[in-house]
Amino acid sequence: MSNTARTLEKPSRLLFLAEIRAVAELGLTLASAPVLLTAPRGDGHPVLVLPGLLAGDPSTVLLRRYLAHLGYEVHAWRLGRNIGGVYRMRTAVRNRIAHIRSASGRKVSLIGWSLGGVYARDAAIAMPESIRSVITLGSPFSNDLTATNGGSIYGMISGESAATANPDDIRALGGDLPVPTTAIYTKADGIVNWRTSVLQENDKSENIEVLFASHSGLGVNAAVLWAIADRLAIPEGEFQPFSRKGPFSSFYAKADRMNREPGC
Repeated sequence: MSNTARTLEKPSRLLFLAEIRAVAELGLTLASAPVLLTAPRGDGHPVLVLPGLLAGDPSTVLLRRYLAHLGYEVHAWRLGRNIGGVYRMRTAVRNRIAHIRSASGRKVSLIGWSLGGVYARDAAIAMPESIRSVITLGSPFSNDLTATNGGSIYGMISGESAATANPDDIRALGGDLPVPTTAIYTKADGIVNWRTSVLQENDKSENIEVLFASHSGLGVNAAVLWAIADRLAIPEGEFQPFSRKGPFSSFYAKADRMNREPGC
């Protein structure tokens, strides 16, 4: 996957309208609760969950409660509604991470949903000594960052845009991070073009495609929650590829089915 920006289309109107299926994803997750609770137990390290654009901590309640039940020290971001601004929010996000790191004495894993994942990757570049791993959920950080149906809203409320961002920052966001990294995405994403949510895989980073998921449902999707629990359970300083086995195996695309295109 090249980090060279290229023009991509925004998700179609049909995919956007199909985002309503997030309600069904939530229902499936609630029905799957007994199975989800058999996921690997956590080691108690701190996990910070960052919400998407226009969302706040209420949107990540289910994910946070699930991870807390598995034994993690889970933190909300506590910065109110996310009204955007990677540069505007940079100091506040980094201060939040530093506070958790100082209070716990342990490195922090970051889970970022959509725009929250952009914040997480930006922080990992700046303060890798405080971060254990990064997991992004449908986050637009690579290729054409304008290929999203939320771009105009982001620009209007934050005053920032991909066009005005520092080109070096954009390249860094789409490049290799200094910490273990997992990008979870769906090709049926109706908010951001999925090609903006995949990373260049190496010996400590990987992509996980979740079939049939919606962008709006990534934080409540049972297969996504299982994958997150599996990734967080990896011992600090280690990395092993996601096995795509277990109770939700049919919802993961095989690694060789990602159908990467030239330049992707």
